[in-house]
Amino acid sequence: MVVFKILSFITALLIFGGCSQKVVISALEPAEVDRAALTKKVSVAGFENDHFGLSEKIENNLFKQKIDDKEYFTVISRKDFDKIIAEQKLQKSGLVDPSTAVEIGNLIGAEAIISGRAAEPSIKDTYYYEERSKCVDKKCKESVKYLVKCMKREVGLSADVRMVDVAKGDIIYADTLSKDYTFSSCQDSSKGVPAAEAAMQMLANNIADSFTYKLTPRYRDFKVVLLDDADIDYSSHEEELLEASLEYIKQNRLDKAEKLLFELIDSTKERSYVAFYNLGVIKEAQGSYAQAQKYYKIADELALKPVTEVSAAYVRIGETIEKSNRAKEQILR
Repeated sequence: MVVFKILSFITALLIFGGCSQKVVISALEPAEVDRAALTKKVSVAGFENDHFGLSEKIENNLFKQKIDDKEYFTVISRKDFDKIIAEQKLQKSGLVDPSTAVEIGNLIGAEAIISGRAAEPSIKDTYYYEERSKCVDKKCKESVKYLVKCMKREVGLSADVRMVDVAKGDIIYADTLSKDYTFSSCQDSSKGVPAAEAAMQMLANNIADSFTYKLTPRYRDFKVVLLDDADIDYSSHEEELLEASLEYIKQNRLDKAEKLLFELIDSTKERSYVAFYNLGVIKEAQGSYAQAQKYYKIADELALKPVTEVSAAYVRIGETIEKSNRAKEQILR
């Protein structure tokens, strides 16, 4: 049984910007490619035209994917894949054919085979000049202008990537992934442009990251604002309750903050949407989404006019529940 991460303010970052107290909450989100996330025992074939180790980078990335400190994928070594190819005298190509993937997958015990073909990298260097000025005398009453030579290096890399389901013999995922970047540097700069090889290695890492990101559920961080102004006429005691609850949240004392907010709700005869909203934020941060949704709904009903934070929370929590449930299905299957 997978134990999912308890989302709390203890692991979240409290941020103070302007007059509003904000908190960064982590929420579990599903993998972009649902079938790929459900196919957890995989092997990565050597890519065709792979001058920058893209297949190895993808394999290493898959090894590293974890949810709540548990490895998400079981990765069958590429060496085992190549060994089967050699033993069975199968044709080795970049984009493995579905029928071949079925045969190899059954032999090595993989549920899916990832393969690909890298395109030829692109690199373009252009030179230009930038104007500078410098002082002629110590007091800089006069200055002169001069030019420095600069270089711009544009690099690009793309690869066709395919993931084949061994059991069904069909393609789970197929796409062309591309990354490009532009580096610039001038002669008077302490940092130059990277060598072509280093730049391509960076792009290959980016492609590998982009691909593995699509396959794995993960936690996403986002900021949520806590309301700190009374929405109705608070008594001095009620104002103290609100201020104290926010201070306890700041100190990660959620138990005490929750108690104070319930006291505030009782004291205001359940008329303050601010109290219900802040209570909803605590529950969302703890991963108690059903309770958070309940409190956000009450806050929304109490607000006579649209309140940006409350409306956003009301919509967000529904989406969070849906995404979390889908992610858990992917993890548990």
